[in-house]
Amino acid sequence: MAERSAPSRERIVAGAADMISRRGLSATSIREMAKHAKAPLGSTYHYFPEGKQQLATEAVRYTGEWVARSLRKELESGPVEGLRAFLALWRRIVVESDFHAGCPVLAVAIEEPPADEIPPAVAAAAEVFAQWEALLAASLREHGTEAEQAAQLATLVVAAVEGTVAMCRAKRSAQPLDDTAEQLQALIAGAIKC
Repeated sequence: MAERSAPSRERIVAGAADMISRRGLSATSIREMAKHAKAPLGSTYHYFPEGKQQLATEAVRYTGEWVARSLRKELESGPVEGLRAFLALWRRIVVESDFHAGCPVLAVAIEEPPADEIPPAVAAAAEVFAQWEALLAASLREHGTEAEQAAQLATLVVAAVEGTVAMCRAKRSAQPLDDTAEQLQALIAGAIKC
């Protein structure tokens, strides 16, 4: 009976991702992440015995895979459709949260790491960004874009969208995302050959 009422590991990770997307990593304790996920602190430490850094790393990976699944599906229809889905996903997050939530991957990536150390969560953020870039670049190549240009465009898309999400939160408006969407779609449409 107690086993059924225990929160799932995934629910704790998803709750942590949401909390980090709203407050950043430094401003969020493991206790607050557990509370946000409606999980007992003991369960949280059971699943994440290494504490906050382990939970944050899993939250980054969870977000990365969640976004990658959407990208993979939409990129089957081509890079423009994949881009539109990527933009729509982030637009929905910032608008539905009333501009309180952004990207937990970005939130972790911009944290000040201890001297001479790259925390696991920051390393996971780099891997997630690389994964998103690789998915976009592969779709661009499949549609006739030269490999170097495809890689550069993919980096531009991820960087532009992540930065624009932060701008939307600061400005309390989706307009920066809409403006960025228009320009990125034009760039990608011009780069594909088929």
